[in-house]
Amino acid sequence: MLMMKEGINLYAYHMHQCDPKKCTAKKLARFGLVELYDNIKKLPSGAILLDPTAERALSPADEEKAQKGIVVLDCSWEEVERAFPLLRKKRMSHRALPFLLAANPVNYGKPFKLSSVEAFAAALYILGQKEQAEQILSKFGWGLGFLELNRAPLEEYSKARNSAEVIEIQEGYM
Repeated sequence: MLMMKEGINLYAYHMHQCDPKKCTAKKLARFGLVELYDNIKKLPSGAILLDPTAERALSPADEEKAQKGIVVLDCSWEEVERAFPLLRKKRMSHRALPFLLAANPVNYGKPFKLSSVEAFAAALYILGQKEQAEQILSKFGWGLGFLELNRAPLEEYSKARNSAEVIEIQEGYM
């Protein structure tokens, strides 16, 4: 079970495709900050699934939906297009993260190529859970660099009223 007393519960559908030593979801799970699943059926219904193929961007308007949790797909970037159709069968609110740059050592500076912890942190920040975002990022030597690299867009996204405003803001960064 998660140790999180307050904030938003975090879940990862873990496909066992990454190097276990570099897997940010597994590390967060060791700290009790994320619950790992390898069975789609056990993921919480009604949660927000961070889905780069979703039609709507995550925004502060999703705060109520986030009370059921946030889910990331933890897999190789080469497998993303194959994996997300599997998750579409589960009743969740699919939301895309807006333009952000990765700070992780594997994809540093690449847009949209976020690790699981970066995706969680971005979602938490946008949803007003900035302390929880910092808490999970602090478990990685490079983690807080993600916030520094993306501070300006994250602040703007966190003040948007809805998905459409997030998209407008995103256009200024692309």
